[in-house]
Amino acid sequence: MSRIHTPLTDELTIYIRQVALREPTALRQQREASDLHPRASMQTSPEQGQFLHLLARLTGAKKALEVGVFLGYSSTWVALALPAGGRMIACDQSEEYTAQARQLWRAAGVEDKIELRLAPALDTLDALIAQGHSGTFDFAFIDADKANYVNYYDRAMVLVRPGGLIAADNVLWEGDVTDASKTDAETEAIRAFNRKLQADERVTLSIVPLGDGLTLACKL
Repeated sequence: MSRIHTPLTDELTIYIRQVALREPTALRQQREASDLHPRASMQTSPEQGQFLHLLARLTGAKKALEVGVFLGYSSTWVALALPAGGRMIACDQSEEYTAQARQLWRAAGVEDKIELRLAPALDTLDALIAQGHSGTFDFAFIDADKANYVNYYDRAMVLVRPGGLIAADNVLWEGDVTDASKTDAETEAIRAFNRKLQADERVTLSIVPLGDGLTLACKL
């Protein structure tokens, strides 16, 4: 262990991928093909995707939830960790982006594990609660519009079982969370989310400085 964080240079990133990344072919091909996508920065890094896969395995996840699908990269990593008969509910509003996600799910052999719900995510989460799914999810990943992070988290806390894990991406917001001159709505929403979780005694908490920052909250 160390009391400091080793700065992650481009060279170290390449090294980590060389010695630790086990990216399935379908995921690698999709990631490389989307590098020039105008919103490529929204896609989860391969290290983070593999970490989500590991977390889902460690929690023994059989039922997972994703809020924000984009091109399907992170949902594929998590679905690959689910056992036969495992299930993921994937929430998104974009037919354009999720059409590409479906292609990736099919190529990776996980299409049968993922149920896509095209609707505002809050509507989907509220419907799941109303349908009796409270306390039945093992794992949840939040990576969608930042203004609703607190709302997504509140619903996830209802849907995830005790001992289940909630992960939320972009909690460092490219460093803007520490810049007092940044007062736009998205930055303020991330700050509010971080403060809320720090004070939430219903969970054990850690922020992993991976990618743009990944919060892990284990429901007690």
